[in-house]
Amino acid sequence: MINRRSVLRTGGVAAAGALGAAALASTADAATATHTSHHHHQGDPDPTGGVTRTLLQEHPSPAKGWNAVQTLVEIPRRKESGRHSHPGVEVGYIVRGDVVMEFDDRPSLRLRTGDPFFIPSGAIHNARNVGKVTTMMLSTYVVDETQPLVTTY
Repeated sequence: MINRRSVLRTGGVAAAGALGAAALASTADAATATHTSHHHHQGDPDPTGGVTRTLLQEHPSPAKGWNAVQTLVEIPRRKESGRHSHPGVEVGYIVRGDVVMEFDDRPSLRLRTGDPFFIPSGAIHNARNVGKVTTMMLSTYVVDETQPLVTTY
């Protein structure tokens, strides 16, 4: 049984690390990643500090070998999730806040409270809080159960 209130994180990067076979990859390199977008907050020694991903639920998907995982991601003001990808799709909703979702392979998206979003499998992205409050995002993933939920870059 998963404690839905447990906050699971590794280092300064949000991480849902206790997901059984979908355990997270190491996030140690996230803070020292050499690639930064032109929007990166220069001079912030810990751009992902305080970011959390709370595991709400995890269930086997009807598709064999896949899991459905739901999390609540919180990103403090002027912080970001860090560049990462997932081994499946992410379907999300901005519960509160204002973010720019940056992608390596497509234009950025500005998302505000009430906006839905979809991130394709394997797409490298970074959610950057550009608002005045801690952003809260509800994210549901359908992911390969043999892979880490999050791979950081």
